[in-house]
Amino acid sequence: MALPDAWEKIAWSEPTWRHKKVFAMYASAENHHGGGRHAVWLAAAAGMQEMLIEARPEAFFRPAYVGVNGWIGVFLDAVDDIELGLHIRNAYRVAAPPKLIARLEAEG
Repeated sequence: MALPDAWEKIAWSEPTWRHKKVFAMYASAENHHGGGRHAVWLAAAAGMQEMLIEARPEAFFRPAYVGVNGWIGVFLDAVDDIELGLHIRNAYRVAAPPKLIARLEAEG
């Protein structure tokens, strides 16, 4: 929520985070979205999904539905808060318009 114009909305029975476009979605371990582990699904730059999954399959996966569009799944028990924050900021950059990215950069 610290990202410019970001807000939360429940969709598909889970929290999602967006500005206008969705850039992150929670995937509960209790349903098929999380596959038994708590996770987030994040928008990702082209090629990032394959690179992360290949490098660390214990932490990253190709999520259902949005994985075909290059999104990454991140198991929350496999990353620390700093790494997760970096991935969330990158997801925001992928989905945000240039005006919001400029605000993000200006705010540090």
